[in-house]
Amino acid sequence: MLRTLLLLLFVGSLVACKNGTDSTKTNQKEDSSKTETKEKSLAYPEETMVKNMKQLTFGGDNAEAYFSYDDQRLVFQASNSKWGAECDQIFIMGRNGYLGDKAPLASTGKGRTTCSFFMPGDQEILYASTHEANPKCPEVPRSVDGKYVWPIYPEFDIYVANLEGKISRKLTDREGYDAEATVSPDGKMIVFTSTRTGDLELFTMNIDGSNVKQVTSGLGYDGGAFFSPDSKKLVFRASRPITKEAQETYKSLLAKNVVQPSDMELYTCNVDGTNLHQVTKLGGANWAPYYHPDGKRIIFASNHHVESGRQFNLFIINEDGTGLKQVTFDPTFDAFPMFSRDGKQLVFSSNRNNGGTRDTNVFIADWNE
Repeated sequence: MLRTLLLLLFVGSLVACKNGTDSTKTNQKEDSSKTETKEKSLAYPEETMVKNMKQLTFGGDNAEAYFSYDDQRLVFQASNSKWGAECDQIFIMGRNGYLGDKAPLASTGKGRTTCSFFMPGDQEILYASTHEANPKCPEVPRSVDGKYVWPIYPEFDIYVANLEGKISRKLTDREGYDAEATVSPDGKMIVFTSTRTGDLELFTMNIDGSNVKQVTSGLGYDGGAFFSPDSKKLVFRASRPITKEAQETYKSLLAKNVVQPSDMELYTCNVDGTNLHQVTKLGGANWAPYYHPDGKRIIFASNHHVESGRQFNLFIINEDGTGLKQVTFDPTFDAFPMFSRDGKQLVFSSNRNNGGTRDTNVFIADWNE
């Protein structure tokens, strides 16, 4: 989805997740040649809520970097021809970056992957992949009927692998899209998005893949869900087509395994789907939400503040929809934020400091409040 989204940023307004590491110690090391860029060249003057910003990747499309339970490692997806990843694969690095010219590969290297996350104990990860259906990179639809779209690959299933990329089990095995999986902080539950009911809805399952339960049921794309720090609630982004025309357009596109995510707002609910609450009413595309460790605020990406829709920045908002504040100010793209479990750092993806290319890289900064 990242590659499609970035294409939209440059062609028009948005319409609308090597061997593995042998030790945490190795992953924590930092290649000093990659981190010589001074903080002032990475952070903008307005970005007062972050400090000591560091760039962790250098080239290609790198996104959805998420902390391990012990906050010492990051798992992320990247497409980079220099790494042999022609489409998104899963990689692991320390919180300070990786050694050498390439982060360690943690997926099969086949098909397309998305939305990785650490499992409890930090010895395994889960992610979605198309590799069983086809080892080649699937085609990426750019537009349908003149509308820019995101692909919803029905070949995606969710797998668990060790840090060296060996798959140990498959958590979903049915026709249709199963992806966008994340794990609860208490390590007991997984939330994911699936088309198994004919629409893009949220589901939960136990950490072993059992006891699958439907969470949402409203027409529209419900996805990108994360648990609250106490593991009792979910925050996610959703499209909710209202008019008959919008609903028919959504259904028609979904039948072609694509969506047009131009209008998305943030919602919260209990893990069983009760107490559904709309957090934002900003217009535009509001997505990639993540709870602050205090459990009262949500950080997310949005383009609501620019008329063109071509600029995404990070914002933070109270769970009740009040107190909106802008966090980042890059003129092109900031998204996919996650706080470390201890709340001391923020990791996110950005187009900053890319030399005028379309490269998206992973950045980490201290949270400054």
